[in-house]
Amino acid sequence: MKTLHNQEPNVDGTENGKPVEPPKWAQRLLRWYCRPELLEDLQGDLNEYFARNLLTKGPKRARWIYSLDVLKFPRLYTLRKPSSRTFSPQPIMIGSYLKTSGRSIVRNKLFSIINVVGLSIGLSVGLLVIALIHDLLSYDRFHQNRDRIYRITTTQQTRAGNTNELASTSVKIGKYSSQKLAGVEDVAMLRRGFPGDVTIGHTTLPINGLWATASFFNVFSFPLLEGNPATALQEPNSIVLTQKAAYKLFGKASALNQQIRVDSTNFIVTGVMNDIPFFSHLQFESLASFSTLESNPVYSQEFANWKNISDAYVYLLLPLTGDARQIQVGLDRLSQVENARLPEATITTHLQPLTNIFLGQDLHNEIGHSVPRSVLWVIIGLAMAAILSACFNYTNLSIARSLRRSREVGVRKVLGALRSQVVMQFVVEAVVIALLALLVSVGLFFGWRTAFLSMGPSFAQLDLSPMVVASFLLLAVVVGVLSGLLPAVSLANINPVQVLKSARTLKLFRHVNLRKALIFLQYTFSLCFIASTLIIYTQYDFFISQPLGFSTDNIVNIALQGNSADRVKKEIAQLSGVSGLSQSQLVTGLGNSYSAYIKYLDSRDSVMANVNGIDENYIPLHAYQLVAGRNVFPKSVPSETSEIVVNQQLLKRLNIGNNDPQKAVGLSLLVDGKPNLIVGVLKDFHYGSLYQKVEPAFFRYFPQDAHYLNVRIQVTDWPSTLARLQSTWRTIDRVHPLMASLYQDDIKQFYRPLSMMSKVIGCLAFMTIFIASLGLFGMVVFTAETRLKEVSVRKVLGASEASLVYLLSKGFLGILLAAAFLALPATYLLFDKVVLSQLAYHAPITVLGLLSCLMLFMVIALLIISSKTIGVARSNPAQVLKAE
Repeated sequence: MKTLHNQEPNVDGTENGKPVEPPKWAQRLLRWYCRPELLEDLQGDLNEYFARNLLTKGPKRARWIYSLDVLKFPRLYTLRKPSSRTFSPQPIMIGSYLKTSGRSIVRNKLFSIINVVGLSIGLSVGLLVIALIHDLLSYDRFHQNRDRIYRITTTQQTRAGNTNELASTSVKIGKYSSQKLAGVEDVAMLRRGFPGDVTIGHTTLPINGLWATASFFNVFSFPLLEGNPATALQEPNSIVLTQKAAYKLFGKASALNQQIRVDSTNFIVTGVMNDIPFFSHLQFESLASFSTLESNPVYSQEFANWKNISDAYVYLLLPLTGDARQIQVGLDRLSQVENARLPEATITTHLQPLTNIFLGQDLHNEIGHSVPRSVLWVIIGLAMAAILSACFNYTNLSIARSLRRSREVGVRKVLGALRSQVVMQFVVEAVVIALLALLVSVGLFFGWRTAFLSMGPSFAQLDLSPMVVASFLLLAVVVGVLSGLLPAVSLANINPVQVLKSARTLKLFRHVNLRKALIFLQYTFSLCFIASTLIIYTQYDFFISQPLGFSTDNIVNIALQGNSADRVKKEIAQLSGVSGLSQSQLVTGLGNSYSAYIKYLDSRDSVMANVNGIDENYIPLHAYQLVAGRNVFPKSVPSETSEIVVNQQLLKRLNIGNNDPQKAVGLSLLVDGKPNLIVGVLKDFHYGSLYQKVEPAFFRYFPQDAHYLNVRIQVTDWPSTLARLQSTWRTIDRVHPLMASLYQDDIKQFYRPLSMMSKVIGCLAFMTIFIASLGLFGMVVFTAETRLKEVSVRKVLGASEASLVYLLSKGFLGILLAAAFLALPATYLLFDKVVLSQLAYHAPITVLGLLSCLMLFMVIALLIISSKTIGVARSNPAQVLKAE
């Protein structure tokens, strides 16, 4: 039995009887960059230090120190001067490369077509992503002071640990920033809630707008065509219109100093500004002066409320020498003071750079479009997988043909060609093919562009600017270089004497064939995409079919848009097929929410519960399940009566009635500091979305604040019902278009991003498997051609066609099964442990589903493999061997 010992060097510098040498890669690197006249002395010194360290510190430390010395040694005086002959090819040489590349492409038509088609598909995805990235990075870049503008965001954390991150903040923070916060040049505040209907004479038109402070135009670069930007929003009842809104209201006449009426308030147009650029996270048609709100006594108390963080947006303009960290210190100081007076929750604020708003953190209550940065990285990653798959195709087929090309290279090197010239020749050939593929991919790009925009992204245009076109060309060149570099370097390293005597196939490492490794990676990507598509679509189907704890069947939600609920109900109730009507503040189950602080016995313990203001018909109409008490409010309940119906989760969270629904009925709670009586308990339901767990929620009688009318219909012909609803709506409101949709359609629309994601990944799955299949077909064709004589000999000796097909196919089938063995478990673990674990509810990943992906995968591969192998197995051996 052998005894294992640590492998330490002997005193003569050997290890297990073999001399210990410095790392070979480090020696080659030194010879590559070091001047020839300095190399011998420097290498001798390093070897001397290595020998000394070998005896005193051991082989591992000695090799490590040697490598570090080689990496740290490059200096200007030690670097080898580049050879103009090596790195600066003459125009005549470039012409020769191009001519040779053209001849090679024409001579190998099948492989050239496979490469061009594969690269064009991969490049088309890359072009789409480049255009998308250009659009995403263009947002808010037109502002002159963009690098000095910051938005204040808010994080709200309840005592129970619930966290809510908002893009909005309190007006009080804006006041504090403008009056007491040092290091701020200017502050602009915006607020939502501006009435959208503008009346001129007898004409009323919808105009969306925001409330804005007088400093708005000092902070942002929105130029005025008419009016003074310094005073346009200074006085109460002032309003600034965009050029488009002004034309809609006044036509070609000047809008400046004209009077308009918004609800019951008259406004004077004090400015007309350019239309808002597309790439602005702020989108509006009008700005009304903030001082109009401040002059209204109804709002004075609301403005002073630190807890009111839902409607205001504060932007800071820092001076040229401003320090955002010092501003953050001042905001933290304010939060500490205010939070000491707020027992229910803790509110903290943060600075967000303007250019990080659109493409940045995923925040609630955004004022405009935004895309989480993580989405961008996912898109880039998926696109890179498709591009790499196309690159693998070229590399794979080039290495497969290396046997034929190696003789060509051997002859060139015998005739005096340098290694760098051989590399350049094959790289140029790859770049030429990539540029040919670019021409095809541009046509595909316009097809992907139309399909992508039709999915609904309104935040991108995907137009072709000079920068985007230049990026397209650069991508094609980079893809060509990446695709051709490995085959070029491999072929350039060929020994001409050896290859002219006997060419050998290339190998990756010692035992793994490089071609098989590339096919393995391609099909691993493809199967991962197929499995991901199935999992995401299954999750989408789970969400839209999952019971929410109440009925959504045959219910239509109609947005009232400021109209009287009673009037709309009266008209809608007369339509045939209408079997029930109710009112609500919002549509539940779609992620929307209103909330209120609730306390029970312990004044220090509170919970932020979701709330919906409803009428007496809402709960029966939606068939909520009653646990205790009553599930309806009496029709005669006056507005000042405070009765609520709660869910079980609220009882559990505050331990109301020892979590007994029967005991909870009749108990009183404090809702935003006011007593409310529990008259009923409902079984838990999904107030928000299925992304989160069931949260505490309650209903209160509040029909006067209804925003939606809920209509139960009995007819199944939705298009004709919608037409009748539109006809009735026109008799009620000629200004706003009807906004009505089936509850089930609302749910599908809410979870549409999952559907879109499954479609995008499904398209990528199709493209990657198509590219991989092209490469596999090329490899099968090449293998069949090179083994044709072997197959003929075996057939003469009695081999059956089935055994010959198996002989030609078994290597590829083994690779595909290995890819499945890696891809399916990896995809399962990714979704089960990382992606789906973030969701409160999700559909399970079934073994049957993954096996169906594998079956589809194998069927496609078998069709490709058999398309050529069966023909070769059936070939006439006499025709093949007659020349032998």
